[in-house]
Amino acid sequence: MFTFAPMKFAIIGGGAAGFFAAIHVKENFPDAQVDILEKSKKVLSKVKVSGGGRCNVTNACSSIAELSKVYPRGGKQLKKIFPQFYTKHTMDWFEKRNVPLVTQEDQCVFPRSQDSQTIIDCFLNECNRLGINIKTQTGINSIKKEKEVFKLNTKDGEMLTYDKVIISTGGSPKRKGLEWLENLGHKIENPVPSLFTFNMPHEKITELMGVVVENTITRIKGEKLTAQGPLLITHWGMSGPAILVLSAFGARILAEKDYAFSVQVNWVNELNQELVQAELKEVSIKFAEKQLKNIRPYYLPTRLWLFLLEKVELDPERRWDEIGKKGINKLLNVLTNDEYEVMGKTTFKEEFVTCGGVSLESVNMKTMESKVCPGLFFAGEVLDIDAITGGYNFQAAWTTGYIAGKLGEK
Repeated sequence: MFTFAPMKFAIIGGGAAGFFAAIHVKENFPDAQVDILEKSKKVLSKVKVSGGGRCNVTNACSSIAELSKVYPRGGKQLKKIFPQFYTKHTMDWFEKRNVPLVTQEDQCVFPRSQDSQTIIDCFLNECNRLGINIKTQTGINSIKKEKEVFKLNTKDGEMLTYDKVIISTGGSPKRKGLEWLENLGHKIENPVPSLFTFNMPHEKITELMGVVVENTITRIKGEKLTAQGPLLITHWGMSGPAILVLSAFGARILAEKDYAFSVQVNWVNELNQELVQAELKEVSIKFAEKQLKNIRPYYLPTRLWLFLLEKVELDPERRWDEIGKKGINKLLNVLTNDEYEVMGKTTFKEEFVTCGGVSLESVNMKTMESKVCPGLFFAGEVLDIDAITGGYNFQAAWTTGYIAGKLGEK
């Protein structure tokens, strides 16, 4: 009587995408042996620190067309596969596993507990329930396919064999960390940082640290890169969505500039200069006898308004009817086309996101299977997919992990 050994599947990388993929592999192939291989001592470490320790699991955006636009890289491909698993499915998935979620005003979705450990516990409980093996301190040096079997060489010199493998090792800050996948024939897009804040070591505006302007337009001087949204002034420079979106969509361009460039800020969120000029003229007439410091156009924060007056050399003690056409033009320019020198970047909180990775040209996006190495699949940030902040990077992990978890067979 013949006995058949169960199929063996490996998921390399114990992060968000790896766990999600492993859970779906086991659900799709309940008789198989499923192993998560993680090189470090801890799993789900990025989940732990994400969202300030609260874990922004997804975004409440329900339009696939709009959702795909927040991905500087991979958006077009994700748009085609989101119907299989996107934000609505993610929220249902967690809710069904007794993880209540809450949606903030900005559409970011968090566990009601406001604690990332809730998400980690959910994944660990699912793995325990399904019988998934979690092997920590199991780094993989190389991978080879011989006939129909994958041979994984661990850093401890052990040789592990599996029938199919999912790579979910996350973003690599350097190309060297992706060479083992390049050696298999995959095209690699050079990794560079994405989602970072701007350092301005020589700009006095950093003295306004803590000031937030809710509606701004930002752009990189000399480039077709623009963004809208809140801007936060920090002790090192600028942050907030209006800056982070620029950093994500301009990741490669800014890397080529070695993070030395100029950022232009429109503080009043209005591109039509004639309208702004008309507004300033109206203010100068309506509040003619008031001092500049006491009347703030567009309700700009007081500290910023006084700073901008100083920048254009207008005495805050002067009256509005004293600045004339020249003064109006000075204000018009600084409000709509202010400029600052950027020299360097800083990681945005714990959101260390990478632009680059395994090229999507090397992957069948319908299945997440490698085009050059059948039986090998990908999920998560190891792929050249990344997004702006707001739960979107995790959503890409859930979507690709869900699809990879079918192993091309369902």
